[in-house]
Amino acid sequence: MLRVLTAAQMREAEQAAEARHGMPSALLMENAGRGLAEVARSVAGPDGRFTVLCGPGNNGGDGLVAARFLQEGGARVSVALVGDAAKLTPEAKRNLEALKGFGVVPRALASLAESGHGDVVVDALFGTGLSRAPAGEFSAAIGAIARWRHAGAKVVAADVPSGLQSDTGEPFSPCVEADVTVAFGFLKPGQVLEPGASLCGRVQRVDIGMGGEAAKDLSGPRLFVVEEADARGTLPVRRADSHKGTYGHVLVVAGSRGKSGAAALVAKAALRSGAGLVTVAARGDALDTIQSHSAEIMGTPLDGSGPLGMSDLDALLAAAEGKDALVIGPGIPRGPETGTLIGELLSRLELPAVLDADALNAVATDLSVLRRAKAPVVLTPHPGEMARLTGKSTKEVQSRRLEVVKQLATALGVTVVLKGDRTLTAHPDGRVFINTTGNPGMATGGSGDVLSGITGALLAQGFPVPEVVWTAVYAHGLAGDLVAARRGQLGLIAGDLVEQGLCDLWVRWGR
Repeated sequence: MLRVLTAAQMREAEQAAEARHGMPSALLMENAGRGLAEVARSVAGPDGRFTVLCGPGNNGGDGLVAARFLQEGGARVSVALVGDAAKLTPEAKRNLEALKGFGVVPRALASLAESGHGDVVVDALFGTGLSRAPAGEFSAAIGAIARWRHAGAKVVAADVPSGLQSDTGEPFSPCVEADVTVAFGFLKPGQVLEPGASLCGRVQRVDIGMGGEAAKDLSGPRLFVVEEADARGTLPVRRADSHKGTYGHVLVVAGSRGKSGAAALVAKAALRSGAGLVTVAARGDALDTIQSHSAEIMGTPLDGSGPLGMSDLDALLAAAEGKDALVIGPGIPRGPETGTLIGELLSRLELPAVLDADALNAVATDLSVLRRAKAPVVLTPHPGEMARLTGKSTKEVQSRRLEVVKQLATALGVTVVLKGDRTLTAHPDGRVFINTTGNPGMATGGSGDVLSGITGALLAQGFPVPEVVWTAVYAHGLAGDLVAARRGQLGLIAGDLVEQGLCDLWVRWGR
């Protein structure tokens, strides 16, 4: 699990590294510059030419150190100091003098622009502290980087591409588009959240000597990137002396006439994710069609017709007896009593529950029903559903994804999965887990139903929250990536995730 630090947390960690381990800022800058030079050299090759653009802050100091190491290694290096040289930080000023000692004197940006770019352009204009759009000479420098990149140069950014907001992933205008971004010590939110992740290109983390303990006991958000080893390690290898009862029974309340496929996808995904048994509860006019999708799906008919309401409570309580997890929402017929019904179920059942699709829309008008739940609750909204849950616009949700998902999880005491590119899983204790798997081919009807089924199956098998949830999210995305690698993204459908992606995934993980 990789820790992700905001700009303020990074400053706090640097102070902790100096206090605990005697790592002064000068040494951290030296290590950062050395790592930046090594990555730039690997991008350019042994005979590469380098152009390094440095701002007056400590990020510029990292660039000056990198230029010195490149020059010392025999590379051809040109350096431009952008901005007011009188505003150089003490560490940057010291490294500028050291660079001059190696015979490299910074040139004017205009002079560099006239002489052409190197094979690699190192962007060290701004670091994590940028709070407004670049202007003046800095804007011109970013424009020059864009032209050089268009002409064939590779761009290596120091910590974050200049113009990118480190804490949100949102770019100012203009903003550098990098081929490689070198993360110093720890990842930053802007490197792993879109659109920043795309602007960073490939992110390569380098150790600058801070140590993992520097990130302990930090104030502010607790953000993590899930890695494949984390997700794979959550799921143990099956025991030889097990049976279907060992792996749980999932109750799926989903589907209706015309939307039987949603319920079938949930149920089949749960079965393909290791659940011992899966039962679907639905209106009788839909249940036969749902079960026809797979012989392994069991069914419980809900009498009557129309939207689910309080008249269905007793039947659903009876259906939940002996079950180990509940998934409710995809394709259900929703009416004015559906939210109340869901609240009553959660308050009476000691089953972990996944709420998706119309279950989310049903409780959006009265979220207090979620606080009465006896067992863990997982919400899996897409941005539109998240907007309804929070009373915000979809645009606002997307521009403040980290903040919005964390606030909802902590306020309601539930786990929230905000779906989309770089899906976020927020736990009530404030931790947020960032997912990096998945692809645009999964932007198709039913993909979310598959995620609900995976999550329900893992909950039924007794795995802990939130580990089970971010594992399900990672597995769902990786299953999609495996399908896309074989068939491409354009024709990917949700059923492919169930019939091919999950099967390939469990083989890959030895599960």
